[in-house]
Amino acid sequence: LVSASPRHPRGLRRPAAPGSLCGVVRRRHSLSPALVVCQDHAPMSPTRPSLTAVALLLSPALASAQVVQLWPGVAPGSEHWTQQEQTLEHTPIGTVILNVVTPTVTAYLPPRAKATGTGVIVAPGGAFVALAIDLEGRSVARWLQARGIAAFVLKYRTVEKRQSGIPTLDVVAQMDLDTAGRYGMADGIQALKVVRAHAAAWGVDPDRIGVLGFSAGGMVASAALLQADSSARPSFAALIYGAPFGVMPAIPPHLPPVFLAWAQDDPVAREPERRLLAALEAAGASPEVHIFRSGGHGFGLRHQDTTSDHWLEEFYNWLQAQRLTRSHG
Repeated sequence: LVSASPRHPRGLRRPAAPGSLCGVVRRRHSLSPALVVCQDHAPMSPTRPSLTAVALLLSPALASAQVVQLWPGVAPGSEHWTQQEQTLEHTPIGTVILNVVTPTVTAYLPPRAKATGTGVIVAPGGAFVALAIDLEGRSVARWLQARGIAAFVLKYRTVEKRQSGIPTLDVVAQMDLDTAGRYGMADGIQALKVVRAHAAAWGVDPDRIGVLGFSAGGMVASAALLQADSSARPSFAALIYGAPFGVMPAIPPHLPPVFLAWAQDDPVAREPERRLLAALEAAGASPEVHIFRSGGHGFGLRHQDTTSDHWLEEFYNWLQAQRLTRSHG
């Protein structure tokens, strides 16, 4: 979520939003002894029936999105944060969320009859000070959901935003993204654990859950991908104009399938993506790579009449080649 030029801007403890319905689900599981589950806070309509029990919120048949907090209680490391989460509507890139203190995943589940058993955690970007929750989150999740793939939009923690406006490239270049991103990266790893813990309820195969990250969200995805514990890694990972923007982590052997995509005219992610690609290949990995001639940084699902407009179809084709777009049941 950075502005390269005026022409192409990129651009609980949270209380339940007005109109949401929350409850506590207690599970005998080390990850979440007491998960707070909320119905998506979009306004109710005839197609969004009222809920009478928290159990319904976990029903795979529920058409509306479901929101689950990642951590029982306050997320570790942010116990003394005082900033208030903000939602900005109608920005040049749609809805943007700032000052996230309580991380969540929002589940977009396909109908059981159409479900493939594959799940994707979607991590939007925003330089770790904001989340492009529409352009790189909800719209992508709905696209995948319509094709039988369960999607989980990750609202990870962001550091307090003290300056007005969309961060410029100069501001981002001066940021210590390893420090700013440590909370979001921890949330990405936790999100993978939470989704796997709920795999049966959500109709996904725990061995078919991947991560898809954009810009800073790609750095979040890379943290999950490059974990030393191979059993904790995602089943696949896709980094879209995103990579480790700070120090390159150690690349472990035997990584799951990796998909990389960026544009040649991207002033933010081009070099970090190239460094990541070289490091992956040096470690013996063979990622799928799509380098578009143009598209800039932060194209998301924006249509610009460039080949980058079709990256999501290319990603889907790649999933198809991995036999992840159809049920294996």
